[in-house]
Amino acid sequence: MMKERVKLAIVIPTAAAVAVLALAGAGRSGGQNRGAVDPGPRDGPAGAGGPLNNLTPDESAFFQDGQNRFAEIEAVQGSANQGLGPRFNSNQCLSCHAQPAAGGSSPAKNPQIAVATLSGAKNTIPWFITPNGPTREARFKLNPNGTPDGGVHDLFVITGRTDAGSCNIAQPNFLPAGNPLTGQGGNANIIFRIPTPTFGAGLIEAIPDSEILANMQADAADKAALGISGHPNSIIGGNVNLSANDGTITRFGWKAQNKSLLMFAGEAYNVEMGISNQLFPQERDETPSCLYYASPNDTNNFTTTTSGTTNPAVVSDIEAFANFMRMLAPPIPAPQTASTANGLAVFTQIGCASCHHPSFTTGAAMASGSETLPSAAMSNQPVNLFSDLLVHHMGTGLADGITQGAAGPDEFRTAPLWGVGQRVYFLHDGRTSNLVQAIEDHASPGSEANQVIQNFNSLSVQDQQDLIDFLRSL
Repeated sequence: MMKERVKLAIVIPTAAAVAVLALAGAGRSGGQNRGAVDPGPRDGPAGAGGPLNNLTPDESAFFQDGQNRFAEIEAVQGSANQGLGPRFNSNQCLSCHAQPAAGGSSPAKNPQIAVATLSGAKNTIPWFITPNGPTREARFKLNPNGTPDGGVHDLFVITGRTDAGSCNIAQPNFLPAGNPLTGQGGNANIIFRIPTPTFGAGLIEAIPDSEILANMQADAADKAALGISGHPNSIIGGNVNLSANDGTITRFGWKAQNKSLLMFAGEAYNVEMGISNQLFPQERDETPSCLYYASPNDTNNFTTTTSGTTNPAVVSDIEAFANFMRMLAPPIPAPQTASTANGLAVFTQIGCASCHHPSFTTGAAMASGSETLPSAAMSNQPVNLFSDLLVHHMGTGLADGITQGAAGPDEFRTAPLWGVGQRVYFLHDGRTSNLVQAIEDHASPGSEANQVIQNFNSLSVQDQQDLIDFLRSL
């Protein structure tokens, strides 16, 4: 059965309101004490959320369908959009990917507060979920028997919901509590992740491996002098984060653990909403009283009319999500000023660009809508993402204790910086809303960024401020 499409309007708070939230969640850094200040998310309309330019009519149709499904609200049963749970973190893609528009990252107002008790659910709000904090998922470092875990432990259960029948399962125990805004200082076995933005994700997917490898090998002596090196996310050889399935470069997720947008969508649908699919066909909780449908819940759907002819295939939700993200345009930066132009020069001068590589170019790429013709909107296009898409050691201060592939406990993919000008929360766990603090947090024992942060702290206050202004222009 085709699902009814439900759209949800997201209200983006004013810059002043976001700035108040940012200051509420941020600590003061050494750079700030010297005068550099994060002005917060920039004013003006969202510079993202729309489709790539020059999509064909067919591509536009697939994009629009995916955008609609991205906003669907899932229920357990009895709805056009059903399958939620048994364990989940939220009930729609858009709730977590909303800032500053659909496809982004955590909104300033956390939607997980309302989702926890929606439809009569009896969930307790975990200590690290607050109205003015980021949407988070929780991972446990170790199992009760002391063996490595690393998996997502969903925050909420469907127990008590009016559409959940007799299901009666309990939430995980996340105590003891720590600082609710930063997520620091609580249960030492738990770490957090916040949503990664998906703007321009199809362009990232379309970057040839050869481009990433060439950049990794470029300026090797300069990078080595800064203590910087790309690290493989695979134990099967090579010198970059490689897929254990086919040996090509993985590039999505905080540790570059996912190969493609379809894999990214399939994992999120199952992990974040508890909806099994053709990539992840098993339920994550198989308590019989909490299962209402055969697995996988989400499939490609073929319907037959009364005349006996078969309608065109209706793609699965995860295919539609991937289509939306694949053809989602990159963020539009603010017009350059004298301050941001100097900030870009300083960004390069002190070594930030050694990891946050400014730009790649896509190859001849396909998008949904044709199986033979390369997409003009995606082929041979600049990708101004400010990332090398490699994984790097970030030291003890940011270490999360989780290994994914061969990306170890303190290793993360270089986060793309496009769109950072309108983001509210930073770093993998959303511990700060202050961009200066996020920069300072790159430095700790074992971090490849230590020399770069030392260079940042040696700058004049004006150059520091120009660099921050440049980042907030992206």
